[in-house]
Amino acid sequence: MKIFYMDWACYAGEDIVRAFSGLRDGKGAAVELVRYPFENTEKRTDPAFEERFLADLTREEPDAVFSFNFYPLISLVCGRAEKPYIAFVYDSPHIAMYSYTILNPCNHVYVFDSAVAETFARQGIGTVHYLPLAADVRRLDEVRADTAAHRRYDADVAFVGSLYTEEHTFYDRMEPKLDEYTRGYLQAVMDAQLQVDGLNFVEECLRPPIVEKMLAAYPMEPNPDGVETSAWMYAQYMLNRKITQTERTLLIRRIGERFGAERTVALYTRDASFSLPGVTNRGRIDYYREMPLAFKCAKINLNLSLRSIERGMPLRALDIMGAGGFLLTNYQQDFLDFFVPGEDFVYYENDEDLLNKIEYYLTHEEERAAIAASAHDKMAADHTWESRLVLILEDVFGEDAVTMSEMRMEEG
Repeated sequence: MKIFYMDWACYAGEDIVRAFSGLRDGKGAAVELVRYPFENTEKRTDPAFEERFLADLTREEPDAVFSFNFYPLISLVCGRAEKPYIAFVYDSPHIAMYSYTILNPCNHVYVFDSAVAETFARQGIGTVHYLPLAADVRRLDEVRADTAAHRRYDADVAFVGSLYTEEHTFYDRMEPKLDEYTRGYLQAVMDAQLQVDGLNFVEECLRPPIVEKMLAAYPMEPNPDGVETSAWMYAQYMLNRKITQTERTLLIRRIGERFGAERTVALYTRDASFSLPGVTNRGRIDYYREMPLAFKCAKINLNLSLRSIERGMPLRALDIMGAGGFLLTNYQQDFLDFFVPGEDFVYYENDEDLLNKIEYYLTHEEERAAIAASAHDKMAADHTWESRLVLILEDVFGEDAVTMSEMRMEEG
């Protein structure tokens, strides 16, 4: 079996390449992976690329094409070449999925948020499926925290992620141009959504008159080949990101105020200028080399999900558990289908609950370590990239299409 892997600088890209190397097809032969250079592009058409890619597919005759995230451009060519196109989407929102090309019969698109999968299913679209993300537990286990790593990364509480403060958000650019009523209405919607986890109602609150005001202040038009609405775009790319910015800043501020005087509260983010009392901003870290050490060396690792992720388990959370770190997260429904609260991870229900649980687990080391170990073992057994690829390729090509090599099964 030969797979074209669309190779761009994405999170977990090297992990998926490694996972493919541990697979064998139904005849016992190693799966051949061809790394095809690709630009992470928003283009919906590109005649030069389409011609070149179609020629390469015709010459190389792969059995399928695989990419992280969905690209209408790739789908167009795979449809012409009659090749299965497999896309594993880890971005949320991912506007490309709302292109009409999502209907192409060649597509096999997997999304990590069950709410997104249900949205497409309700429209009778059979090319989109729910599948949680995974982690390369073997790679994470190989990263050892030595004395130098502990000096660099030890923390009582740590958060790795964007605060969406690096540049003005779309909302911050739009807000000064809004009239007082619209500004107040949108603020009320965001304040209300901040109080609710597990259900996102922002888009439903954007009535046509409000959308018209937003369009006049900051135009955001749907793609001509897509079915996304302006309300969806404003909800996902403006309001949910602004809510996330506000929420993460408020929570990290409260954690710093409560624990920063006696404990180390570490923040790893792209905005090196961001500062809060009691919080140590350690800047950006590398996904492959440094992030696993941060997870291993922190007593408590936070997951504060992007608000556009309604139910799904973010990649950050799975990497934390795969690295053997202790995970404290906001409520995300999909966790409950695979992990047990209080046994594999802990979730908080509101701001005060978050602070109380941080205080509790900082002083209950054995319980904290047992929860982290349980999550790691479940990740290693059931939530690796190899196991996800087996499910995907069997879905596309039929039962027993691929297996993990004996060596990989023994390592698992």
